[in-house]
Amino acid sequence: SVLTTVFVLQREGVAALRTTQPRFQALRAALFAATSLFGFFSIQHLPLAEFTAIVATTPLCVTLVAALWLHQPVSALRWVLVAAGMAGTLAIIRPGGDSFTWAMLLPLCLLVTGTGYQLLSSKMAGKESPATTQLYTGWLATALVSLGLPFAWTAIADTRLWIGLFVMGLTSALGHMLLLKAYARTTPATIAPFLYSQIGFAMLAGWWVYGHVPDGWSLAGMAAIAGSGAASAWLTVRETR
Repeated sequence: SVLTTVFVLQREGVAALRTTQPRFQALRAALFAATSLFGFFSIQHLPLAEFTAIVATTPLCVTLVAALWLHQPVSALRWVLVAAGMAGTLAIIRPGGDSFTWAMLLPLCLLVTGTGYQLLSSKMAGKESPATTQLYTGWLATALVSLGLPFAWTAIADTRLWIGLFVMGLTSALGHMLLLKAYARTTPATIAPFLYSQIGFAMLAGWWVYGHVPDGWSLAGMAAIAGSGAASAWLTVRETR
């Protein structure tokens, strides 16, 4: 947040602090804080690849809600792809199976808050400067999350952890700024499919760092989610021609 503030103020001055959507800014920050917390709690209890695959259905939820809330047209084929992605999620979670645990509910909660966050970003994109939104989201979300520090603070003595936190914050700020710029130029349904590439990277990272290899059902679910995302991306390109 500090780095973002310095960068934005240098480029746009104090005008970046003026917002015309204070309520939406507060709501977006709350959704971002909740999404981040659900994400951190999830990766403490779930393998990275499975977690990422479940979260990767967020674009499917965005497509669904964008059609119902924003009244954006969604073709029959895209509805089929949404259903395929949801089926892939069920293959990973397997409710009632031996692999199902309470921790599986955490990324599902993240789906709800993450979908709201992305749709609200789209709604605000044409009415608010991306820099202003980034500033308010960063500082308000930081304030909200900081409320829990007295109850969960753990001293960090390892310098490498501080470096990791710094890099994570920097890349997160850059990613969200780029996401805002993307929403200002196109629709949520167009952007959503490109987020599926996270599944492959998460699987490789989980294997390389933690030595975890997903089981057959999980791999099938990931394939269904990634396949539906790739097909949706192809469909989007075809529709825009």
